[in-house]
Amino acid sequence: MAQPNSVKVLEICQIGPPPKSVPTTSLPLTFFDIPWLLCRPMQRLFFYELPYPTDHFKQTILPILKHSLSLTFQHFFPLASNLICPPQPLKPHILYTDGVSALLTITECMGDFDHIIANYPRDARDLHPFVPQLNPARVLPDNTRVVPLTSLQLTVFPNSGICIGVPFCHVAADGKAFHHFMKSWASICRKIIKGDLDCIDSNSTLLPFHNREVIKDPNGLEPNFLEEWWNWASTWKEDTRLINDVLADKVRATFVLGQAHIKRLKHMITSQCVDKELEPLHVSTFVVTCALIWVYLIKSQDSPVSKFSDIDNDELYYFNFVADCRNRLEFPIPSTYFGNCLAICFVSLKRCELVGENGIFSAVKAIGNKVRELESGALEGAEKWLLDWKEISELGHFVAVAGSPRLGVYETDFGWGRPKKSEVVQIDVSGAISLAECGDEDGAIEVGLALSRENMDNFNAIFQHDLNLL
Repeated sequence: MAQPNSVKVLEICQIGPPPKSVPTTSLPLTFFDIPWLLCRPMQRLFFYELPYPTDHFKQTILPILKHSLSLTFQHFFPLASNLICPPQPLKPHILYTDGVSALLTITECMGDFDHIIANYPRDARDLHPFVPQLNPARVLPDNTRVVPLTSLQLTVFPNSGICIGVPFCHVAADGKAFHHFMKSWASICRKIIKGDLDCIDSNSTLLPFHNREVIKDPNGLEPNFLEEWWNWASTWKEDTRLINDVLADKVRATFVLGQAHIKRLKHMITSQCVDKELEPLHVSTFVVTCALIWVYLIKSQDSPVSKFSDIDNDELYYFNFVADCRNRLEFPIPSTYFGNCLAICFVSLKRCELVGENGIFSAVKAIGNKVRELESGALEGAEKWLLDWKEISELGHFVAVAGSPRLGVYETDFGWGRPKKSEVVQIDVSGAISLAECGDEDGAIEVGLALSRENMDNFNAIFQHDLNLL
């Protein structure tokens, strides 16, 4: 029997820039790109209400989406390109040649659209049929690996909506760059729907900036990162388990932290600083949200049995996030720079500090101090980014953040209105949390989680109880 959210493939095609519109281009990887070479593909879904039958979608909407995508790839060609990984000591790079394209799959789903985009806990496997696979890497005779960097899937829910699914390799783009691509595609699509033939101005200040020479490397990070990547890649083994086995006991849900709750949380932290006669902390929406979720995640892992077991309260727990460096470095980088430009940040606290009476305050202090440090030196400690990532991820007790409330996910309007829901699917496997601005309330934050059913129940109980006390 077919699963409720199984999809029927209607069409498979390749979409790239218009022929002869982009010259052969090789883009070197900077030290900002190299740490993401072994990262799992990012997987983003956008759901839109669209009350039309499948035939209308295929005949009217699909041709515009294809055409606008091709025009968008003309300017965002790295995503339609390949990652070229020659044998050591040659450096990997991104290569575009005329005719290279991305896989586009068109599917139909008869599942319950409203259930799929709901916030309440659902089977973590529900969203995976809407994420296409990246084309497998090719290995050339000289052992050079050729890796496609993105693919796309359009899924129509007859008379309900559509889903746009895009996995992409992080080495090609960070979140800001990827959402620049998505918003540009959406903008071109809107203009075509309105009959505007000048879909994109070639002199527009909103076009992506591809010149990698703007990234300076005063600390000589690139050769060290390459050496560490080669060493890591030589021992790295791909997880070959089936997704159904990995996610069999997991559910995913979206929790909304309202603007009023965030304001009260900030006030609570600020008041504690005054009461303790401490220097004011960095109390941004991002910081207090991350602190709150980190503490609740640790608490949700406690079971009636574990509370009486030998838990090491002095063990370190880690929190990881990234920070955009486009406006944080001594050398200027355009805001439209296309690639990676992220500082990788880690903070740690003992378990007893996180689950204690002042756990949220301690977490805000730790995360806020790290954010504040970025302003004086975004690359401070960068030489340890890869080594720290490897060591901490192997230790466990590790929470990472995917996405950001500043990416403007819900501004991606193709001409049918804002997305009804956007999801970051890779958190089902990576164990990260996802953050985005709320699609329904200004100033609110959406937090996406994928946990075991027991942990999700525990987290939900803690979240609802504590928010009622704020």
